[in-house]
Amino acid sequence: MTDTARTARAGVPERPTLDGIEETWARRWQEEGTYAFDRRRTVPVGGTAPDAPSRTGRREDVYSIDTPPPTVSGELHMGHVFSYTHTDTVARFQRMRGKSVFYPMGWDDNGLPTERRVQNVYGVRCDPELPYDPAWRPPATPINDEARKNPTPISRRSFIELCERLTVADEQVFEALWRRLGLSVDWSLTYTTIGRVARATSQRAFLRNLARGEAYQAEAPTLWDVGFATAVAQAELEDRERPGAYHRLRFTGPGGREVLIDTTRPELLPACVALVCHPDDERYADLVGATARSPIFGVEVPVHAHSLADPAKGTGMVMVCTFGDLTDVTWWRDLQLDTRVVIGRDGRLLPEPPAGVPAQPYAALAGQTVNGARREIVGMLADAGDLIGEPRDITHPVKFYERGDRPLEIVSTRQWYLRNGGRDPQLREELLARGRELHWVPEHMRHRYDHWVGGLTGDWLVSRQRFFGVPVPVWYRLDDAGEPDWSQPLTPDESALPVDPSTDTPAGYDESQRGRPGGFTGDPDVLDTWATSSLSPQIVGGWETDPDLFAQVFPMDLRPQGHDIIRTWLFSTIVRSHLEHGVLPWRDAELSGWILDPDRKKMSKSKGNVVTPMALLEQNGSDAVRYWAANGKPGMDLAYDAAQIKIGRRLATKVLNASKFALGLGAADALRAAATEPLDRAMLAELTDVVTAATTAFESYDHTAALLAVESFFWRFCDDYIELVKERAYGTGPASDSARAALATALSVQLRLFAPVLPFVTEEVWSWWRYGSVHRAPWPTTYEVGRAIEGEGDPELLRLAGEALSQVRRAKSERKLSMKAEVPLAEALGPAALLEKLTLVSDDLRAAGRIGKLDLLPDRTTELVIASAF
Repeated sequence: MTDTARTARAGVPERPTLDGIEETWARRWQEEGTYAFDRRRTVPVGGTAPDAPSRTGRREDVYSIDTPPPTVSGELHMGHVFSYTHTDTVARFQRMRGKSVFYPMGWDDNGLPTERRVQNVYGVRCDPELPYDPAWRPPATPINDEARKNPTPISRRSFIELCERLTVADEQVFEALWRRLGLSVDWSLTYTTIGRVARATSQRAFLRNLARGEAYQAEAPTLWDVGFATAVAQAELEDRERPGAYHRLRFTGPGGREVLIDTTRPELLPACVALVCHPDDERYADLVGATARSPIFGVEVPVHAHSLADPAKGTGMVMVCTFGDLTDVTWWRDLQLDTRVVIGRDGRLLPEPPAGVPAQPYAALAGQTVNGARREIVGMLADAGDLIGEPRDITHPVKFYERGDRPLEIVSTRQWYLRNGGRDPQLREELLARGRELHWVPEHMRHRYDHWVGGLTGDWLVSRQRFFGVPVPVWYRLDDAGEPDWSQPLTPDESALPVDPSTDTPAGYDESQRGRPGGFTGDPDVLDTWATSSLSPQIVGGWETDPDLFAQVFPMDLRPQGHDIIRTWLFSTIVRSHLEHGVLPWRDAELSGWILDPDRKKMSKSKGNVVTPMALLEQNGSDAVRYWAANGKPGMDLAYDAAQIKIGRRLATKVLNASKFALGLGAADALRAAATEPLDRAMLAELTDVVTAATTAFESYDHTAALLAVESFFWRFCDDYIELVKERAYGTGPASDSARAALATALSVQLRLFAPVLPFVTEEVWSWWRYGSVHRAPWPTTYEVGRAIEGEGDPELLRLAGEALSQVRRAKSERKLSMKAEVPLAEALGPAALLEKLTLVSDDLRAAGRIGKLDLLPDRTTELVIASAF
């Protein structure tokens, strides 16, 4: 029995209010362990080998959720509230269905977002060459713009300490908001992606990938963000429209033939290694296999044919440089071209020309920024007469790192890669098959996965030239000249993890040998943040550290996430699980849409249209905001709507007031009694259908349909049923007992049906008259409701009585009379069969409508008509 099961009843307050219930219940839930994962209920069955987990290897009463760890780099926004509310409705539903819910919370705190936030908050930058100064203290915040433009260099250790300090503060703010929102997380299961467990898990998985040949190191063309000074992966790219210009350059072919090419990057002319045309382009057929001489530099380059060249684009002849874009990389590989790199990691042209390029003309470009070099070489081309016509302005897509603000360059660097099917057709097909095996909500989201996997052009680049991340856990021997041996990296034993090669030493060496010939050097890079986040099921599930727990929760039941990170988080998690365990990491994936502003534009900080959630939660109440969020279906975008939040507030208030009224009639003491009167049985019969509809919807991850079914019935229950039976419920005798019994069952069932979406108000009302927590109470069943009906119930009776009462009210309203005004005579007209049904509830109708006499006039009309005489 949980602590919540012993919680006493509070009694009905004199003046119920929504104010303050979030603080009260968030505290109570934490104190009483309401949402704690009870692993004592889930003893594993069968084998528990951690290297081969199986869903049949654990008790099936566990429901485990791979909760998205939000990036700790600023404020949570309404998109987080939207999607995390959806997940919470699932957790609450499954818990009430009797499952032991494994619902952790993580913080994604390593990587570039945190580093950038530290730089902006403190006005510092990391210089790994600086020694650690234990006496250094960060500047007081906030800092001014000058400090941001001219950041103070600090040691790597000091920089990491600032990252850790800032993330702890941010995480506390995030947790406070999640608690206010009412997420039913087990807060004892919290983790961070830079924490010791995550670092050890990430490094263990990497070392196993390395041992199996799935991780490898290579010197290759790399997408490079100049601003962040790091490599980035294909999954982190985005195209942004930017202004540019086509420049027509003149090359010289055999016999002095003029060969024209169009390029947007004339500054890469010294990096040109070939010209390429389409194999079917007759204009250049005689040039294929020959050479052409570049302008300014006079370098002879081969002319090749390749299918990727577009005859209709520009002149049809393309300049191939190493490297201007990803197509250059493809041509370089396919045609086995030379390499002439001219752009360095700082985004400037290298001080020395590549081999074969004359130094004299190159000297004017050395050390220039890309834009400066472009202006310089355009002038040189014009002076030489090799710039044909004026540059033609265009707008074209340019590759950016999704978090960067400068166009990416392609430079040659040594990086770590993880095989992901980009160059392995068999692995690609295996991963596509995993996508077909996964249950997608909504189903059409699988096409995004298929499109991404099918379009991969290379393996996953997992190393980053940054600081606040999980270190790549390898060292390298240094030869007698002090050069590293890349071919045989030194690796730690798994028992030593986590390690930091910048401070730890490999087995058989000591610190005095670091950086010395014959000694060793540590890998300076860290792993991509997705390389750690992709192991979230393993991190929180106790992979290799808690085999019993891992057997109970892995593979997990649910991965909830945004549709925009299918290509990153979802795909990378499947890759890691497939390679390590040979299974999907979860059974179901529920995808969320975006939050739009009232103009149907995506909310983003850059657009200035973001709504801060905490203020909304405080002003309207958490249940009201959750109500708005639950009106968004999985995979669909939802516009922020203040009016919808107000409706949610009104609904929560009505739950309070209607519950107080029902309990004031004595419903609490009639909970397990039977409903005997026709109207009572009718209401419960309809409620049976609502239970079925809501249960089916929640089982399908359709919280919106579940809420619609429950809310629609609730308003009919309040507006029609309570009004129809309250006079009878005030009385004594069997008919009154029936009304109170029906009210008790209906209230108990509806509170539980609402509980996944409106956790605070339902818990508040539940505490007035029931023991324990509504969120630990069993989910209602049709059997439970049917058991409260003596005999049969006809749902049509409630609708019929409600329509009749509505017509009486309308007549009073049209005459501007009080709803309590007497109606001396009312005539009911309609088909005989309909009026015969009406007689079953006529006493309740007359009492609710203050009708003195009700005459039934069959077959006068085709539909029910109530004519009121005053």
